[in-house]
Amino acid sequence: MPYLGAHESVGKGLHFAFDRIARVGGESLQIFTRNQRQWNPKPLSRTEIDTFRLARQQQGEMIVASHASYLINLASGKQELRQKSIDSFVGELQRCHDLGIPYIVIHPGTHGGDGLKTGLARVVEALDQALERSESQSMVLLETTAGQGTSLGSRFEELAWIRERSRFAEKLGFCLDTCHIFAAGYDIRSEKAYNRTFDEFDRLIGVQHLHFFHLNDSKKELGSRVDRHEHIGQGCIGLQGFSNLLNDERFASHPMTLETPKGDDLSEDIENLATLRGLLEKTQ
Repeated sequence: MPYLGAHESVGKGLHFAFDRIARVGGESLQIFTRNQRQWNPKPLSRTEIDTFRLARQQQGEMIVASHASYLINLASGKQELRQKSIDSFVGELQRCHDLGIPYIVIHPGTHGGDGLKTGLARVVEALDQALERSESQSMVLLETTAGQGTSLGSRFEELAWIRERSRFAEKLGFCLDTCHIFAAGYDIRSEKAYNRTFDEFDRLIGVQHLHFFHLNDSKKELGSRVDRHEHIGQGCIGLQGFSNLLNDERFASHPMTLETPKGDDLSEDIENLATLRGLLEKTQ
């Protein structure tokens, strides 16, 4: 059975994310290790590292991923922004090393009008620079994107291109976001469409390189290229699409976290996780 969980806040301390995921009954967790809107966050303290590691152990060594800052754009043609992005990502790699987080999810970036191949080549070079500078053993997971504007990673071919050309391919894997691939034009709503989409992923990338999932319904239609997350079963994907994924034996032991809308009381996470587990129960 997949390890279902959610992205949770680290408000008041990194270790409090484990309290929140326990409250919603999650089995996997995604966090920001620092404010995702800051370029130069303060370094982790020894106390932060120790309390985080202890809290994780108390949850049975829960599978955890970090999501890199939204400010990072490894595909930028602006030298200053690109260097800041590389430096920021090196910092994220170091924090994950210190905290013992095995996965770092990152968006490939946007080429800003300079062209697909130019942007992809920049991503490869920037990733290689960051990984060369870091001692982290965490795996970097390139996330599928919706394809808004000049963003990269909405096509499986683009993600494959990056990994194939990296000097650190063994450290690169992938995170699949259901809303993003749907908005990018990959249908998963019917069994036939689902199989076609994942056959293509396997042919171009290889499902063995897929390590993490974001489970989000989509407010927008197939191929809209608009990234708008919705509660499970309340969007344009619908329950059958999630049932297809949850009951795919190839991903029976994969972490799958929600990034659906929610307030402070976490009730939406509880409801969405119950919906997902209900889909599993109906087929067993």
